[in-house]
Amino acid sequence: MPLLLRCSDNAMPFGHQRPTPPPPTAPTTNPVTPYRDPSLHPHPLIMSWKASLSRHLPVVRFFACPKSPASRGVIGWFSKNYEELKLLNPTMPLLLRCSDNAMPAITTEIDFTTSHLLKYMLQKNKFIDEERADAAKKFLGYLSDEKLKKEYAVARWNSPGFDPMRPFIEEDQPDWKTDPKIGKDLARYIEIHDEFENTWKVITSGPDDEFTRAENALLMCQRVDLWCAGEQEVEAALKHLVNLGTECNDLEPDVPEYVTEFYPGTSDL
Repeated sequence: MPLLLRCSDNAMPFGHQRPTPPPPTAPTTNPVTPYRDPSLHPHPLIMSWKASLSRHLPVVRFFACPKSPASRGVIGWFSKNYEELKLLNPTMPLLLRCSDNAMPAITTEIDFTTSHLLKYMLQKNKFIDEERADAAKKFLGYLSDEKLKKEYAVARWNSPGFDPMRPFIEEDQPDWKTDPKIGKDLARYIEIHDEFENTWKVITSGPDDEFTRAENALLMCQRVDLWCAGEQEVEAALKHLVNLGTECNDLEPDVPEYVTEFYPGTSDL
C-alpha cells in the first residue's frame, strides 16, 4: 500500500475544518471633501454685510480718476468685488464714475431725519448759543414723546369738515384761528402746534447760517473721500455707509399681516 505525504503552503491537517473568513469591513480612509471655489462660495462672515447692501442703501456710487495713482484702491476694489456684489444685490445700482482729476470717493443716499440733524448738531457742538442747544433738546423730547405726537395727530380732526393742515389754508382762510367754533374745537391742536413752531424758530435763529451749515455738514456724511486709500480702506468706508443706512434708511416695505382694504371687481366677471 502506498503511503504518500502531500505538502503545500497553508495546507490544513486531516480532520480539521478551515475557519470561516470574517465579513469584509468598510474602508477606513477619510471621505473626500468636495472642492469649493472661494470665488463662488465666499466666507459667510464676509458675505453677510455684502448681501445686506441693497436692504440698507438705495445706490452706491464710486468716483475715481483712471490716470491717477490715488484712485487705484477704489478701482481695484470695485473691479474685484463688482461681480460678487451684483450677484448678491441684482437690482441695486452699483455705479463707477471715472473722469480726469476726479476725487476718489464713495457716495450714497441716507434719509436723515430732523432727529438725526438735531442730535448731530448737539454732538458736534454746532450751536453757538446755549439757548438754541436747550431748544434742540426740548424739541427732541417732543419727537420722542409718542403720547404727545398721537394727541397732536388726533386733535387735528376735532373740527368736523376743517383741516388745519390743508394746503394754502393760510391764504384761503388766514383768520381761521380766530373763528369761534374752529378755535374752540382746535384749541389743543393750536397749543401744541404753536409750541412746536416757537421752539423750531429758536433752533433755526442762529447767526451766520448756523442751521443751514449744519444741514450741509450732515449731508456730507453720505460721502467718504478716499484719496490714496488702499482696498482695505475702501471696504471699510463702504461698511461705514452700510451702518449709516442700517440706522437711517427704511428700504424694506412693511407688508401688512392681514388685508386691510378691499376693492370689489366689476359686476360682469
